[in-house]
Order: sequence, then C-alpha cells, then structure tokens
Amino acid sequence: MTAQLIDGLKLAHSLRAAMRERARQLEEDGVKPGLAVVLVGADPASAVYVRNKLRACSECGIASRQHLLPAETSEAQVLQLIAQLNEDDSVHGILVQLPLPPHIDVRRVIESIAVDKDVDGFHLYNVGALVIGQSVFPPCTPYGVQLLLDTTGIDVAGKNAVVVGASNIVGKPMALMLLQREATVSICHARTRDLAQYTILADILIVAAGKPGLITGPMVKRGAVVIDVGINRLADGRIVGDVDFDSVRERAAWLTPVPGGVGPMTVTMLMENTLRSAHRAAMQHAPA
Repeated sequence: MTAQLIDGLKLAHSLRAAMRERARQLEEDGVKPGLAVVLVGADPASAVYVRNKLRACSECGIASRQHLLPAETSEAQVLQLIAQLNEDDSVHGILVQLPLPPHIDVRRVIESIAVDKDVDGFHLYNVGALVIGQSVFPPCTPYGVQLLLDTTGIDVAGKNAVVVGASNIVGKPMALMLLQREATVSICHARTRDLAQYTILADILIVAAGKPGLITGPMVKRGAVVIDVGINRLADGRIVGDVDFDSVRERAAWLTPVPGGVGPMTVTMLMENTLRSAHRAAMQHAPA
C-alpha cells in the first residue's frame, strides 16, 4: 500500500479562487473585507509568516493593513493599537503574529481582540465555545485539517482519532472538532507513555507535536489517514513534518506532505474567517 497524498496546496488554491469572488460580491454590497496584521519585533520566521498572509489577502481580494512595531514596544501600546482596530469598521479581522516579545503578556493581548474580529480563533470565547460547537471563528489550523479530512471522503463519525500534541492552538481544539463529528478521540502529549500503543489504533492520526520524525511506519495502522501538522527546519535546511514520510507512506491510505499539506490551509482558513467576519458586518448594516 502506498498512501494517496492530500494536496493542501491544490485545495487552498481552489478555495481562494472562490473567496476572491465572495470578496468581490461583498465589495459590491459596500463592504471591503479587511485584515489588520500586528507584528511586534523582527523575528525572521514571523516576518515570513506575515508576508504569506498578506500575499493570501491579495489573492483573495482582502484589503490588508500591516502594523510593524519595534521589539521594545510596550504592552500598553500594543493594547492601545488593538483597541483602535476594534473600533475601526474597515477592519474585519485582527491578527497578532506570535510569538510576542517576552515583556508582553500574550494572553492579555489576545483577550483584548474583539471576539467578532478574532479571525485566528485564539480568544478564550472562541476556544471555549468549541466545547458546545458554537465558536464564532474556529482556530485556523484545525479548521484547515477538517477540510483536508473532508477531501478523503471518509466519514469521521465512529472512527478512532488520535491527536498527538495537546497545544491550545492545534491539539486541544482539533480534538474538540473531531468530537463534534462523533469520532472517538484520544489526545497524546509529551508525557504519554508508549505512544505507539495509541497511534497504532488510530483510523485518523493527526500529529502536531513539533518533533521531526516522531511518528514512524510501524506506529501507524494500515489504511489510516495521517495528517502531519508539524513544520520543522533541519540543520541542512530541509523542511519536514513530525511524521517520517517515507515509512508512513507505505502503511497509510492517505497522508499530507510537508510542505504543501496543512500549511497552505492554515492561511486559507484565516482568509475564510476574515470573509465570514466581513459578511457578518455586511448583514448588520444591510437595510431592514
């Protein structure tokens, strides 16, 4: 068995083409979708991520606005900027690129973003509301993974799903979204003993641990769907996931590549959430 690859890049391009048309229609109705991106400091990786997001905005017909702040910017100054963006009707989404400098409280900054502009889906309201399936904006990476799973045509309901990694950004919300689809979910993390005894039972295996090569072929059930969320840069410059691609490909039925799998979908779902926010704004201002 050789796994079929789940092409996140192809799906992302298809979705963005449709999003551009939606953005055009919103603009005709008097609402130009807008995303504000706040970057504090000059972290090289963060700068790359921001450029990718701004490029996606252009591709989808979304107006983007950068706020590039020096690393010494105070927490109060960041909070003041977010307060201004919260009140700006031309801004439908606010994204604060992480990580922030150590003197800034990340949680306080995220919680200061208006819930209806939290297009990253990191606000406590949005994360907590996943428990009852009513978040305004689902976190972008799990949202993208959900769509990638849909491309396999496999019904998640009743399947054994294992999530490796328990972060607040990916692992925990991913598990909640799988539960909403009636999967039987296990979450593994850094202190899980004998990881393989869990992964080998997974019909759907989602790996977001940040450790290159963590999952090898013998740890994967034959015929499983394997979604590799990891993005790791090796010493030789190569980008790899958390899954040992070559060995897992010989056992899985479906597998996401790295790069070209989950990454493009994460950015695409940020665009989707921004468009949804703009649509909500258009509905609120539509004549009765």
